Amino acid sequence: MAELWNDPGELARQYAPAVYRLAYARTGCRADAEDVMQEVFLRLIKAGPTFAGQEHAKAWLLRVTSNCANDLFRLPWRRREEPLEETLSAPEEPETGSVTQAVLSLPARYRIPIHLYYYEDYSVAEIARILRKQEGTVKSHLFRARNLLRERLKEEYCEE
Repeated sequence: MAELWNDPGELARQYAPAVYRLAYARTGCRADAEDVMQEVFLRLIKAGPTFAGQEHAKAWLLRVTSNCANDLFRLPWRRREEPLEETLSAPEEPETGSVTQAVLSLPARYRIPIHLYYYEDYSVAEIARILRKQEGTVKSHLFRARNLLRERLKEEYCEE
């Protein structure tokens, strides 16, 4: 019997929420997050990797999610996008709190480590492995992101 962490269907059931949350944290758009999530699980099926354990499977999925989300912004048609004209209505905003909105407003290089650290409970070392960055870089991004969040949330709560 194959272990659960090597069964694509079981991995999709177990980790789809985490993949979607990371994709949404990176893209800030439901449709793009869904596209990224679909691409991640297609790559899982195509690659058919063998994982050493459950944590290895989760780390692989989150790394692929981060890469797919980054790839989305490299597409040629994304570079030609223009801002909406004022006469068009904006899409419906997701129901989220001010902290979530503040996190989503961060640059991607800060948003992904914040998401992995606080929402997925990864350590700095684990985030560094997932993102293939140095631990010092991850620590620096977390530090800068926290400062940005602190300033944005301070401004919001001081205005009320």
